[in-house]
Amino acid sequence: MRVAMIGSGYVGLVSGACFADFGHDVVCVDKDPGKIERLNAGVMPIYEPGLEALVTGNARAGRLTFTTELEAGIAGAEAIFIAVGTPSRRGDGHADLSYVYAAAREIAAALKGYTVIVTKSTVPVGTGDEVERIIREANPQAEFAVVSNPEFLREGAAIGDFKRPDRIVVGTEDARARDVMTELYRPLFLNQSPILFTGRRTAELIKYAANAFLATKITFINEIADLCEAVGADVQDVSRGIGLDNRIGSKFLHAGPGYGGSCFPKDTLALVKTAQDAGAPVRIVETVAAVNDQRKRAMAKKVIAAAGGAVRGKTVAVLGLTFKPNTDDMRDSPAIAIIQALQDAGANVQAFDPEGTEQAKLVLHDVTYAANPYECLTGADVAVLVTEWDAFRALDMDRVKSLMASPVMVDLRNVYRPDEMARRGIAYSSIGR
Repeated sequence: MRVAMIGSGYVGLVSGACFADFGHDVVCVDKDPGKIERLNAGVMPIYEPGLEALVTGNARAGRLTFTTELEAGIAGAEAIFIAVGTPSRRGDGHADLSYVYAAAREIAAALKGYTVIVTKSTVPVGTGDEVERIIREANPQAEFAVVSNPEFLREGAAIGDFKRPDRIVVGTEDARARDVMTELYRPLFLNQSPILFTGRRTAELIKYAANAFLATKITFINEIADLCEAVGADVQDVSRGIGLDNRIGSKFLHAGPGYGGSCFPKDTLALVKTAQDAGAPVRIVETVAAVNDQRKRAMAKKVIAAAGGAVRGKTVAVLGLTFKPNTDDMRDSPAIAIIQALQDAGANVQAFDPEGTEQAKLVLHDVTYAANPYECLTGADVAVLVTEWDAFRALDMDRVKSLMASPVMVDLRNVYRPDEMARRGIAYSSIGR
């Protein structure tokens, strides 16, 4: 099948490359000439394990191409995916749909023959209706169907998620569109990946509901971690104890400094706004978003307490900047709020991240960026482990102790064992234990 992917960011590039790997003929369209030039040269705009090899391999095979020309890119396409950004709109928290609607107008002007327009971007309920209205108004003669096909990709594991999904959600009432989508995902049938066909609005809501539920699990265990600290319990054992119940499950029950990234913060906020506008407020999700925001700043207070109650003039070493391992994504990373709060308290911050340094430099200022973990720790009065990269899981603690001005570590991911740190002579604090 011939597929066009409008937007070559995280979702568009991963989805386009995976569809090409299935054998489809894929064209990725993007307005940024520099990005397209780099992609044609085999340079990835994001860090995602395995993506470079996947993109370059399919480009060499002729199944994956990149262009800035939308009309040429969608020519002959049986399915056109809209995979542009939907960031939180400034001022009110609603999803900014301007890029989605702009893409719809451009697609409308170039449509020829029956085409399935697939919304891959995360969009509020009813967006597909508006996309359909825009296209029909701009090109009344066009033959098309608008389908919702939300993505469920985890950064750092996106290729595996696409090729071995828990489910594929397709929102459409159009029989021809259903056939096109079935054929598009047919290569996954061997993996027995279930396709859930729903109404378009239902599919749009499934994405938001899934992310809100996972964000709720994270926030729930973070609050239980605070309770564990107060009463002398161990949150890791609590997590295991409740996670073994198959009604609950063990995933997303790891206590930490709060959730971040490209999805959970903006999607929970967008769901809250959508629900308020519909007169059916989601009070639990409202609370989740508020608690998560407060938690990030509270982690800085934890570091300050470990440093003796004040960090003015002291050096804090921050290990990990991205919101999770195996990505360079800094969007809403807990490290941002933590570092800014520490700087507000007068601390000098030096930091290291295996992949996120260049992105961090765009949002964090007056930070000394180190080339490796040990350089970051040198001379520090206190260290804080924010992101659980593998590079931080087996640090030489004797070396760490010798490099630091004072051996104090705050582990916000519970990577290390308190008894082992005590044996090494390192003052250690963690989450919920």
